[in-house]
Amino acid sequence: MAKGARYKVPNRRRREGYTNYRKRLKLLLSKKVRFVVRITNQRIIAQFVNYSPEGDRVLMTITSEKLKDYGWKGDLNNTPAAYLTGLLAGKEALKAGIKEAILDIGLRSPVKGSRVFAVLKGAVEAGVEIPHSDEILPEDSRIFGEHIAKYYEMNPERFGEYEKRGLKPSDLPSHVEEVKKKIMVMK
Repeated sequence: MAKGARYKVPNRRRREGYTNYRKRLKLLLSKKVRFVVRITNQRIIAQFVNYSPEGDRVLMTITSEKLKDYGWKGDLNNTPAAYLTGLLAGKEALKAGIKEAILDIGLRSPVKGSRVFAVLKGAVEAGVEIPHSDEILPEDSRIFGEHIAKYYEMNPERFGEYEKRGLKPSDLPSHVEEVKKKIMVMK
């Protein structure tokens, strides 16, 4: 570690790898509600967060666990689950009176077609206005899990968990469509 009078110790959350303060400041200067997307090893988290001087206020949180209420049998952290989580979060946000937001992906690298942008696509299709470029959004074939169905054909032994939940991975595209319809009907 550097020593001397000219060395400045970074903020704790920056040292721990949680916050990029330059990026956060740019998001806060927009004065819009932030659509915060976080992806863990087991689930997708989508939140609408508003800045407050005392600390950020979470207006609404949806995790991919909530998809089980709509009959979801697939994994909770793949691309189709990310899209459906975004769709559900967008519907709930409109119900709560949130009509526009700005995307906050934290320290994740913005990779074209990634799960973060699948969540964004779901929220935008639900009706929330979030500035974005259409070229970064994943293709519909990935949203509906066709890539997972193809991989299942090559390696069926790797999908035991899907079959325990009562879903054959080759049926995933139709299952995504079915869950999407249930979410879109929601008032």
